[in-house]
Amino acid sequence: MKLNPYYDDLKQNYLFATIEEKVAAIKEAHPGKSLIYMGIGDVTLPLSDSVTAAIKAACDEMATPAGFHGYGPYRGYDFLLDAIRGYYKARGVELARDEIYVGDGAKTDTACFSDLFDRDNVVAVADPVYPVYFDSNVMDGRPITLLAATRENDFLPLPDESLRADVIYLCSPSNPTGAVYSKEQLKLWVDYANAHDALILFDAAYEAYITQDDKPHSIFEIEGARNCAVEFCSLSKNAGFTGTRASYVVIPNVLERGGKNLGKLWLRRQSTKFNGTPYIIQRGAAAVFSEEGQREVLSMVGYYQENARMLASAFTELGVYFTGGVNSPYLWFEAPNGETSWGFFDRLLNEVGVVSTPGAGFGVNGEGFLRLTAFNTHENTKEACERLKKMF
Repeated sequence: MKLNPYYDDLKQNYLFATIEEKVAAIKEAHPGKSLIYMGIGDVTLPLSDSVTAAIKAACDEMATPAGFHGYGPYRGYDFLLDAIRGYYKARGVELARDEIYVGDGAKTDTACFSDLFDRDNVVAVADPVYPVYFDSNVMDGRPITLLAATRENDFLPLPDESLRADVIYLCSPSNPTGAVYSKEQLKLWVDYANAHDALILFDAAYEAYITQDDKPHSIFEIEGARNCAVEFCSLSKNAGFTGTRASYVVIPNVLERGGKNLGKLWLRRQSTKFNGTPYIIQRGAAAVFSEEGQREVLSMVGYYQENARMLASAFTELGVYFTGGVNSPYLWFEAPNGETSWGFFDRLLNEVGVVSTPGAGFGVNGEGFLRLTAFNTHENTKEACERLKKMF
């Protein structure tokens, strides 16, 4: 019996597990210390009324012989697939029902999609990067090319003639930097993928936070994307499903590689390794896309956007360089006086009780930066701004 040797190539701890350990140590050493959590991107607002009503009604339905649901369809229930289709149609993107696959989180979906790839594929990820893209491919032993996302290119790497990649992970709005690709920039990536028979895995988990008209919410707003892209989206950060779990993957029916249909391959993978998102959760997810549900989502997103505005205003007042905070719930800021990411993380935590995320945990190019999230209360965010001013 042998273990997977590629796990030896992973860092010892997942980034956020390390943060939790440091926070636990502070709480143990200083039980009364006031901490403001702006590190891990977990939401704080409760589920909305229409979502909870739908979940409660589904629970009551499940308690009756006629309304009980066991194993569901592997793609997801038609009522949710059609609700997602309506959401895309409102943005000018037409999807067929069988191009959508319901899951339980964009993190799970993006990590598991690599099951479809040969180990020899070269994977391109931005640096800094959401750790799951990188780690899931390290676990499979694939070669990884890092795309430099730096202050010089506004943390939005673009393809050039030197790039050789088979699979490309793009996240827009970006986690962790909050940077957002324009339609013209995404067209460059789509053209590259189509010219080189590559595949784009596009994470749109934060699309609800986009406010600027020239920033696309979906890669399928870009001409040619249906031939080279798969899109992942989640209800975690827009509708508060971090503890409820619902997501979806969009795979165009025309998308093929090596003479094989990717949608059929993904369905085969899912039907073997995944039993589907629970019926009651899918009912709640469908409510998110209702007229009332969308009003509630806009209110929740607007609440977090106000937090981001407060943080951005504080950094602007302090003269601190940062990105994000406009089309994203994340702010990516530079540590003062050349301090390291972990060094300033420790100082923020110990001296003023603000929990951040060190940029070095997202990659080499993240060194010297930190990430803050807007997922907190207005009161805590206002207090965090005052504490940040003291630090700077």
